Amino acid sequence: MDYPVTPAVRVLRERKVEFAPHLYDYEERGGTRRSAAELGVDEHAVVKTLVMETDARKPLVVLMHGDREVSTKGLARALGVKSVQPCEPATAQKHTGYLVGGTSPFGTRARLPVYVERTIFELPKIYINGGKRGFLVEIEPRVLRELLPVEEVSVAI
Repeated sequence: MDYPVTPAVRVLRERKVEFAPHLYDYEERGGTRRSAAELGVDEHAVVKTLVMETDARKPLVVLMHGDREVSTKGLARALGVKSVQPCEPATAQKHTGYLVGGTSPFGTRARLPVYVERTIFELPKIYINGGKRGFLVEIEPRVLRELLPVEEVSVAI
């Protein structure tokens, strides 16, 4: 299968991570519901990469189940900050080097702290963005721990 060689794919290859590439027709605002339907997988196993920032404008990444939302209040409490909110798309792109809708936690331009919803590690496989809109990689969740500076949180709604 021909798939894009993004910074995320380069990181996975360099670190000898086994992954299965999945391409699908990207749709603006289709989100994880769309990609899960296209790939015929449970939306709970599709993990979204969200770029957020604290009230002090410190950027961070949150990895969340596709069928759940992030409690920004809960996340702010977990981080010991006043508030957390999603970054503007241009700001998110500046921090990660990826377009919104194609953001991968791997191979980001800046090294950002990554907060992972704890229950993601209970899944046998996850589908996470490979660094381009319409491109997911299927990996084992433990890869997140092996490649990223992750901290587990329980902030799903």
